[in-house]
Amino acid sequence: MGCVEAIDALGHRVRLARPARRVVSLVPSETLSVCTIAGVERLVGRTRYCVEPADALGSVPVVGGTKDVDVDAVLALEPDLVLANQEENTRRVVEALRARGIAVHVSFPCSVAASNAYLESLGRLLGADVTAYRASVEPTPIRARAFVPIWRDPWMTFDGRTFADDVLRAAGIANAFADRARRYPLSADLGHAPAVDPGERDTRYPRITLDEVVARAPDLVLLPDEPYAFGPSDVAELRALDVPAARAGRVLTVCGADLFWYGVRTRAGIERLRALLDVLPAPDR
Repeated sequence: MGCVEAIDALGHRVRLARPARRVVSLVPSETLSVCTIAGVERLVGRTRYCVEPADALGSVPVVGGTKDVDVDAVLALEPDLVLANQEENTRRVVEALRARGIAVHVSFPCSVAASNAYLESLGRLLGADVTAYRASVEPTPIRARAFVPIWRDPWMTFDGRTFADDVLRAAGIANAFADRARRYPLSADLGHAPAVDPGERDTRYPRITLDEVVARAPDLVLLPDEPYAFGPSDVAELRALDVPAARAGRVLTVCGADLFWYGVRTRAGIERLRALLDVLPAPDR
């Protein structure tokens, strides 16, 4: 097979003389995608957070974390392709690698359709067929309205411009905070001060109060295990709220990868979230 190319999320043309044989992945979900569609033997480097597939990565060198990638360690592995993400990794690392002549593909899917498009690009760059891993983008009837925190102290969630929001919708779940953008500074986000112009700062992840959760009355609360590892004490705290989800026993923990990992994980993640709705008690509205 000859030259292959793809346009990444930054509009950068990634062009390879042949499908990549030596790949460094700086993104956990992309590490899983590479191993699944092309085999772990293509992967020559990863971050410390790249842990799936768990039974296959033990001998793959670590090049730092997602935010503190060791550029020299990456270069020493002589990759013909590095996979990065606009949100997960830093511009400094991407620019440093490109300055040394390394092909870097930067992803930033914010929808299920964009995840499918990312897979198509990855498949071209690896010379692999990704058809079996495409997730459906057909409209799904909404069966629940959920609050899904991603952090606490302060509590944080995501709005309707995020990948996780579209995953929820594909599973038949509306995001209770889809219309709630982040306000700056923190005191404004929490309703204690006037907001200022955010400029170019990201406004997709609002800091909120539990009073806001009560006011929005979700009939489902999903507590993922990443990026914050919510546990039993968090479940107990939210079950004490006066919201339909708590009254109906619909506050529970879920796998964060089903919500946040794009690529080969997306299709199965959506299916698991749909199946979850099938076994939950009816919402208390």
